[in-house]
Amino acid sequence: QVQLVESGGGLVQAGGSLRLSCAASGRTFSVRHMGWFRQAPGTEREFVAAINWSGGATYYSDSMNGRFTISRDCTKSTVYLQMNSLKPEDTAVYYCAAGAPSSWHLKQMHGYSYWGQGTQVTVSS
Repeated sequence: QVQLVESGGGLVQAGGSLRLSCAASGRTFSVRHMGWFRQAPGTEREFVAAINWSGGATYYSDSMNGRFTISRDCTKSTVYLQMNSLKPEDTAVYYCAAGAPSSWHLKQMHGYSYWGQGTQVTVSS
């Protein structure tokens, strides 16, 4: 099992920035990719970004338009999501995910076996 604990969410004004963190523990040797998804009320959970744990290759949803950056610190088993130029439509619960998805499933929920509890991000206009 892999345990994921997110932190860093909160309330921010439009145009501001937040950095989310996700600390992994447990059988992390089984993890190939870590990612971030988000879910706004009444919507499906959507892919935000992912990173290959060993090589550091990154993948993003086109809809983020370069505003978000995913990174990792292997020494701390932690992945980060730096979010800049935030908009009210970025308001959602952000979830950290970990697993070994195939290239086909990298941006899909069922590619990931482990999930964090989520952290709320609210962007006010």
